[in-house]
Amino acid sequence: MATGIASGSGQLYLREPVYRRNSYGKAQCHSTVILSGMQNQIHWSSWISKLLQVDRSNYSQCQVKTNRKSHRGTIKSCQREGPTRYFDFAVIGSGIAGLRYALEVAKHGTVAVITKAEPHESNTNYAQGGVSAVLCPKDSVESHMQDTIVAGAYLCDEETVRVVCTEGPERIRELIAMGASFDHGEDGNLHLAREGGHSHRRIVHAADMTGREIGRALLEAVVKDPNIYVFQHHFAVDLLTTQDGSDIVCHGIDTINTETQEVIRFISKVTLLASGGAGHIYPSTTNPPVATGDGMAMAHRAQAVISNMEFVQFHPTALADEGLPIRPSNARENAFLITEAVRGDGGILYNLDMERFMPLYDERAELAPRDVVARSIDDQLKKRGEEYVLLDISHKPTEKILSHFPNIAAECLRYGLDITQQPIPVVPAAHYMCGGVRAGLEGETNVRGLYVAGEVACTGLHGANRLASNSLAEALVFARRAVQPSIDHMNISKIDHSASSWWPRPVAPLLLGDTVLNKVIRQTREVRKELQSIMWEYVGIVRSTSRLTLAETRIIELELKWERYLFQHGWKPTMVGLEACEMRNLFCCAKLVVSSALSRHESRGLHYTIDFPHVEESKRLPTVIFPSQLNSSWSSRQLHRQQIC
Repeated sequence: MATGIASGSGQLYLREPVYRRNSYGKAQCHSTVILSGMQNQIHWSSWISKLLQVDRSNYSQCQVKTNRKSHRGTIKSCQREGPTRYFDFAVIGSGIAGLRYALEVAKHGTVAVITKAEPHESNTNYAQGGVSAVLCPKDSVESHMQDTIVAGAYLCDEETVRVVCTEGPERIRELIAMGASFDHGEDGNLHLAREGGHSHRRIVHAADMTGREIGRALLEAVVKDPNIYVFQHHFAVDLLTTQDGSDIVCHGIDTINTETQEVIRFISKVTLLASGGAGHIYPSTTNPPVATGDGMAMAHRAQAVISNMEFVQFHPTALADEGLPIRPSNARENAFLITEAVRGDGGILYNLDMERFMPLYDERAELAPRDVVARSIDDQLKKRGEEYVLLDISHKPTEKILSHFPNIAAECLRYGLDITQQPIPVVPAAHYMCGGVRAGLEGETNVRGLYVAGEVACTGLHGANRLASNSLAEALVFARRAVQPSIDHMNISKIDHSASSWWPRPVAPLLLGDTVLNKVIRQTREVRKELQSIMWEYVGIVRSTSRLTLAETRIIELELKWERYLFQHGWKPTMVGLEACEMRNLFCCAKLVVSSALSRHESRGLHYTIDFPHVEESKRLPTVIFPSQLNSSWSSRQLHRQQIC
């Protein structure tokens, strides 16, 4: 992969631009970013919102003719030919971004919503705090923008920030019209909470289960829509792409039904990636088990541009099981989140000697942005040799605590802790990827026909650190913004019913037999734990160049060792299974994070390194990872581009 941050003038150097017309009739600059030695200069913020296409003319890729007999117009119903399905739109993921998009594009064609587990199992379902939006007369779009940019360490794209802060309130109203129920105050208006980094109360919420309520409303609407087909327990393996001149074109996706082990191919005119984040590259994360970076890895293998992967947000306050009166009998698959709103409502952080410590680190104390609070807690734990700190909200009225945080109160009470009387043991945990697949202002990527929304995308909103409750707002805004260009692309696109034969089909590893397959699965699970351990030890909250370099070496060695084990046991390059495919995606994302972190020679937002402890204005630019044809590992190549053994 080619990773870089421009230096010196703070501008990116581009080769001679070539202007061409895109599918919407607008001229676009078509360039490859070079880090030095070129004369033409275009600043990132003006470039990225107008351009998301990368010159592929030197990349080796299967050439496919596109002038075959085709089907034009919308597909009137779910069409299938054996293990192939044909749709106008394919949506990968069933969180807030994917479902909101599906409901809109379904007015114009058939939609496949492809989800890895149950439809409700997504990061959205675990979002407690709420959705940020300017809905109070005392608040303003400018104030929300300023809070976002400050929290993002001034790396945010200002145009993107303005778009989200301006359009967010209308997206909230749309949810309410669809039946989402949010908390209201005694005056009958929406109750607006305040969270860390926000200067005003602007968090719309449904107690401490906001994501669950939004997901409920969206899923109910999806079920009623005759144009939307939900394919649950379908794991997305790889995007199906071809090369059209210098452009990469997405035609759909390969999946495996994890219950039947059948490989299902989806051919679509438009594909939306809304697959969430990659929290499980770390051993402790608030993300659900499905968050293994599948969308980011698939997009990278499909030669999409990736950006800002070094900015991994560790939520400061996940429930620390070690501090509970009754320890859970089984290890959690994901850490239980203690929402930012607890601190927003007056929660105070203490060390185990009940000494308040946040004012020592930041004048905003507990209301500082997440990166500041997480590093402060990390510093306390390392200095004192302790496993967790305490978050106390018990000084607030009992009825207020129970009405605002019923889910947290119930979870803690299961293990003998009454949050109305006792402080909550908390510790940082991996929570959110601020980087991802680089997207323009309409969710477009440099891959034609591929759009992104939600955590899988890097829109420029979050910069170097996400402001609390901005993620659901971003997902809603960009899901909606991607609709019209998707419809336009669908209307000019064709479905070729012979397309399914353009790529070799993946196969389930059934021929290996149960004994060998179980060995492979056990080994893969051990490798997964080892990768997570490396990431936590060397690529955590505080970093250094030497430790990042060591992580890079160890990850590559571990990946090659794992791949050798697979192939020595009869695994073939086109074989697919849930554990193995998740593992290749985790490896891919881990390498993207480490590579990005090594390229940023400053400390900004969520990326803090002891070797470059200060912010450098000349480096206030996104990290950009461009596709490379030098990807040599199994994890780094699309299955249909593997060398067949």
